Parts: sequence; C-alpha cells; structure tokens
Amino acid sequence: MHTNPVQEEHNHVTPISEMNNDRLASMYKKIADPPRLLSNAAGKDSCCIFRVPQSLLEINGKSYQPHIVSIGPFHSGQPHLRMIEEHKWRYLGSLLSRTEPKGLTLQHYLKSIEPMEDRVRECYSETIHLSSDEFIEMMVVDGCFLIELFRKFDRVVRFERDDPLINMFWVIPFMVRDFLRLENQIPYFILEHLYDLITKSEDRQDSVKSLSLLALNFFNNHMDRPKEVIAKLHNLTGKHLLDLLRSSVIPADHVEPGHKNSTPTHIIHCISKLRRAGIKLNPPKEYESFLAIKFKRGVIEMPPIIIDDFMSSFLLNCVAYEQCHKSCSKHITAYATLLDYLVNTYKDVEYLADRNIIENCFGNDEEVAHFINNLGKDVAFDDERCYLSKLFNDVHQYYSNSRHVQWASFKYTYFDTPWSFISAFAALILLIFTLLQTLYTVLSYYHS
Repeated sequence: MHTNPVQEEHNHVTPISEMNNDRLASMYKKIADPPRLLSNAAGKDSCCIFRVPQSLLEINGKSYQPHIVSIGPFHSGQPHLRMIEEHKWRYLGSLLSRTEPKGLTLQHYLKSIEPMEDRVRECYSETIHLSSDEFIEMMVVDGCFLIELFRKFDRVVRFERDDPLINMFWVIPFMVRDFLRLENQIPYFILEHLYDLITKSEDRQDSVKSLSLLALNFFNNHMDRPKEVIAKLHNLTGKHLLDLLRSSVIPADHVEPGHKNSTPTHIIHCISKLRRAGIKLNPPKEYESFLAIKFKRGVIEMPPIIIDDFMSSFLLNCVAYEQCHKSCSKHITAYATLLDYLVNTYKDVEYLADRNIIENCFGNDEEVAHFINNLGKDVAFDDERCYLSKLFNDVHQYYSNSRHVQWASFKYTYFDTPWSFISAFAALILLIFTLLQTLYTVLSYYHS
C-alpha cells in the first residue's frame, strides 16, 4: 500500500498546543522589545546624533572616530581617550572655583539637567545604556568642558600657565576635529542651557558673547574666515556643534528647491571635458562661503577651499550627518557630489590648484583626488532637489551647445599651451610652403 506524501507530511506537523513554550515566549519578547541599535527615536526630527552608516565607515572609517577626546556616550570610556577625560574634571574644577562662590554649585548644574534627560536621550539614534545619574553627569562634565575651553580660547577666562592642552601644540588640532565627529556630540541645547547658567551667575549678560560666537571663533582658527563673516552669525544655533558649523557655511540665499524640477537634472562632466567645451573655472572676487558657486557665461565661479586634515574630516562628517538626519538640508552632500563630478584624476585637482580654487594642504594631487572621489562614494543624493540643480542644468546646456564645443575644442587642441600653439603654427607654415611649392611647380609646367 502506498502512503500519500502530503498526508505523511501532515502527520509529522507538531500541533500548536505542543510547541515549545520557551520559544514562543522568546519570540513575543523580541516583538515587544524596542530596537536598540537603531531606536524608534532615530526617525524623529529630534534625533540628530547618529552612528555613521557602515557603508561610509568602510570607506573613510578613521575620519568618523575620535582620536583623543570623547564627547557624549557613544565613545565614552575607550582607553585611548582617557588622557583628555582626566582634564575634563580639571576644567570642571576650574569652572566651579568661579561659580560656587556666586552660589552656582555642582549640584545646581546636575539638578538643572534632570528635567531634560528624556529629551536629551531622544537625540541619540540608539538606546544609551547609562543610568540617569551617569547620563546627567556626562552631559554636565562634557558640556562644561567645551564651554570652558571655548571661553579660554576667546580670552574670557584665563588659561592656567602650565595647561598642557595649550602648551602641547599637537593636542588642540586633534581635539578640534574630534569635536566635529558625528558620533561625538551632545545636544546644542544642553550647551546653551549650561552657558546661560554660567553667565547669569557671573552677572555679565550685557557684555557676554553668544555661545555660537565663542564656538565659531574657536573653530575659525582652522578655517580662517573673515571676522566680519563670523560676527554676523552670533544668533546662529544648531542641533550640535557639527550642525552649528555646517549651518554657518550655508549662505542664507542658497535654499533647496521645495519640490522636484519639472525637467530632470543633468549631471556635469569632469574638468578636462568641460575645458574642451570652453567652460572655465575661476574663483570669484567676493564670496560668502565655499558653497556659493555660480555659473556665468561659460565660467563656473567656485570659491577657494583649503583641503587639509580639518576640512576633510569636517566635510566627511557633514555628509554622514546629512545622510542620517531626515530634516536637515543636503548642502554639503551637493557640494561633495559636485566635486566628485568635476574630479576624475589628479590632473583635475592640479587644474583647480592652478586656478586657486583648491589649496592642497592634504597631500599630493592624487591623494586629494582620491579623497574627493571617496567623499561622494556610496552617498544617496537627490540632484533634482539640491541647491545646485540649476547650476548643473545650466552647465549641461552650455556644454551641449555644438557651437561652443567645436570652437572650444579647436582652441583647446591648438592653443591651450605655448607648445601646442607653436606646433599648430609650424604645421600651418609647413602647409603654406607646401601649397606655394605646388603652385610654383604647376605654374612652371604651364610656362615651359
């Protein structure tokens, strides 16, 4: 007698009532447990401090990791960051020595942060496994350290004569970059809250600079923007220090389109191809920011930018932040994409350097080209909603004009360098002599 395979399989199915209760309990627990590595808060506007996506870590991993100081919970306690951790407590002690006589004690700082704890935790993209006391302590210690350092650099407060953070020249450049790592942030409203407490205790609100101005002055030691540009930003705010500095370089009139363009946005070609079409790149005479790029009558006006360790780290972390935050603009991503379009090889970097658009303090031209290409690699980008979409289309339209391309290609081929001009001129002379010789031979034949 043959057994029906379907019937045999059915006979071996375990009844639901006999399922392992432990397995069911485990599954229901997983359903009930909220995600921890990417919490539900990560999808809210309030969430602004993220782990860098793995795809970007694989390309530029070291640029996202703090090298000398941790700020916030993501990298707290790592052995290689202990040195500055000890100095945070020294700076807190220095601050308390001035505020405690005025009635603002350490307990006041801690108590003032307690009502904000839930709001602060929601700023992080993953669950923070610290007790309330540990978490609030971290916010106070890290926040006061940043504020004290900014004020000392602005000479509001004196540095101690033998302060190693100042006297060892290598420390500050590393700390500056670490303060701008996406994973190394605390919410800016915590800094503002602590700063207000401190300045009120000193009873000097009328003469005090804004926190934003102190922070931007601190970072400007590595960006070298005109003081009058920084002064206009005294009321600027941000989600954290990285977002504050990012916002400071976005020109006020460079707004992203609210909707997609009716016509598709075209990408633009690399510099060598643009030059063959007669398109030049020049720095403008006046500019507000390196993001303020324009296209006029066949010339891309591109403000100068210094590519060094600071700027490369800043750009990479801005791109990572814009990739993660749902509501922030994508200005740095658009700029990174433009650079990636323009630069294919070291020769394109060489041209930008010759035009005084890029000042290379990073390495050789090939290393800068590699950095630029990695900056735009594996990055999600909506070119139809970026602030450069009109520029992309205008350049594409100019490039597609056959009259421009033909005349420019002729000039590029024969008159781009002195040697090409000499070669073309020599060829022209040779052609004229050949024609004259031919004409002389023909005339001699008819007259003979």
